[in-house]
Amino acid sequence: MKKIFIIGCGLLGSSLVRRIAKKKLAKKISIYEKSKSNIIKIKKLKLPVKFAKTLKDGASNSDLIIFCTPMSEYKKLILKINNFISPNTIITDIGSAKMNSSKIIKKFLKNGINWIQSHPIAGSEVSGPEHGKENMFVDKWCVLIKDKKTNLKHLRFLNSFWRKVGSKTVLMSSEKHDQIFSITSHLPHLIAYNLVKSAKDYEKKIKLDLIKYSAGGLRDFSRIAASNEIMWRDIFFDNSYNISKTIDIFVKNLKDFKKDIQLKKNKSIINKLTKAKKVRSQIIKLKQDINKPDFGRSN
Repeated sequence: MKKIFIIGCGLLGSSLVRRIAKKKLAKKISIYEKSKSNIIKIKKLKLPVKFAKTLKDGASNSDLIIFCTPMSEYKKLILKINNFISPNTIITDIGSAKMNSSKIIKKFLKNGINWIQSHPIAGSEVSGPEHGKENMFVDKWCVLIKDKKTNLKHLRFLNSFWRKVGSKTVLMSSEKHDQIFSITSHLPHLIAYNLVKSAKDYEKKIKLDLIKYSAGGLRDFSRIAASNEIMWRDIFFDNSYNISKTIDIFVKNLKDFKKDIQLKKNKSIINKLTKAKKVRSQIIKLKQDINKPDFGRSN
């Protein structure tokens, strides 16, 4: 490719820059970043990019445009670049919810422009270009959204791009995507935020210093709860229907656990705990995590 344009150069955007540069996937990497703080950091890091002064400068003559911004910014950005995109340009994104953003894209993107949604299953609780990693996407899943109107030639191009980045790719509909990740990603983050809030509420109620005695469980949940709040607000709002359904399932199961504990139903609770333990073994077998104590932490 001659030119890749990345809109938003935080954790994932800067990780893409690093990987694209290392694998020499484009002759020119152009970025648009509105955060002055991030711009200073990117310059200090000496990332191999050209700063686009305007969205027009960045979008013009680009082979591939990648949206690496919060999903709540998609509509505004689409309206700003619509007139500068060539029909030969392919657009994608890295958003974590797809059904709502798909509706926005279909409603506001100019006819004849190809946007194929992507979701690389990668990231961290930290944010900012200083935390980007060249191998962020290596051996991680990247979901490509395919519907009846998807341009198959462009889909093959995008699939090839992500594989060159190092990702494992899979195709699915936006509906299936949002159902799957509502339970494997979105609900766990919501639980983490709620657990940390519950710990603080309980600390206030019993008037004891709890956080300083955080055990491994709370510590691990607090890591997830340290994730970017704007990104997760957008995910919760955009996938609200599916997340609400998973919350209902979680609340029902939590009530069942509470009943087992209160009534000391040994057989019932042992059965629940044993089944949950087997899922951990399955995750390791599928190479979705490493088989080391404490998540491989050295301390």
